[in-house]
Amino acid sequence: MPTLILLRHGQSQWNLENRFTGWVDIDLSDAGREEARQAGEKLRGMKIDRVYTSRLMRAISTAQIALEAAGMQQLSMIEDQALNERHYGDLQGLNKAETAAKYGDEQVHIWRRSFNVPPPGAEAESLELCMKRVMPYYESHILPDLLNGLNVLVVAHGNSLRSLMYTLDNHTNESILELNIPTGVPIAYQMEIEEGKKLTVISKRDM
Repeated sequence: MPTLILLRHGQSQWNLENRFTGWVDIDLSDAGREEARQAGEKLRGMKIDRVYTSRLMRAISTAQIALEAAGMQQLSMIEDQALNERHYGDLQGLNKAETAAKYGDEQVHIWRRSFNVPPPGAEAESLELCMKRVMPYYESHILPDLLNGLNVLVVAHGNSLRSLMYTLDNHTNESILELNIPTGVPIAYQMEIEEGKKLTVISKRDM
């Protein structure tokens, strides 16, 4: 039975500064590096066959630190921007509290938490748009690994992981908006393969 482990990157420097980050390539804070190390300790002793990350430094650094702490530094990582955080458009780099003061709490809440309303900006993504790039990548790369019985670690971001958990946890467009994924905490899904073609989640646990 394959296991899928999802890990949100450790705290980044802009998480610490309460800024919208999106695709801006910000590295981990000191606290984030410690979260990554602790995540690796929780993975120690597990068998992991494949590791996927986004192309952003905070996810890559988290994976590297966690794998070293787990004694698995020999594993290579597959990096792809399909697993990047959702793009926050014109909000990227702005302080969240200052943005709320400028545009109003309600408007900023809509940009942050609605399913299909993106923030302002040509490249900005809603959660729905983020899902439309994450899920095809999952189906073409990660799912085949799981169906072949491999244990997979995915180190990514709040919204790219939320995109995966929408399907894994049978969320609705409304319930997914209430899902908060903590930084640096591995979440393990135990899977069962049915007739070699379909995966069923048997159990889910925070590690």
